[in-house]
Amino acid sequence: MSRADAPLRLWRMRRRRDHIDATLAAAGHGWELTYLRNDKPMLAWRYVDDAEARRDAADRRRELERAGWVFHW
Repeated sequence: MSRADAPLRLWRMRRRRDHIDATLAAAGHGWELTYLRNDKPMLAWRYVDDAEARRDAADRRRELERAGWVFHW
């Protein structure tokens, strides 16, 4: 992902009428992973490299799947 790009949606999970998105964007000298619930910011974390942020997003996606959320692009 180029640092000039807009935030990249990594995944979307749905359950009932709710959805949670994970987005990744360049932030200064690192990367920001943001979680949005129904398009409203819920959490944001900063990382030095995008690989670490993507690993965290994958872990959280697995947690949501165990809780009954379903992947939806």
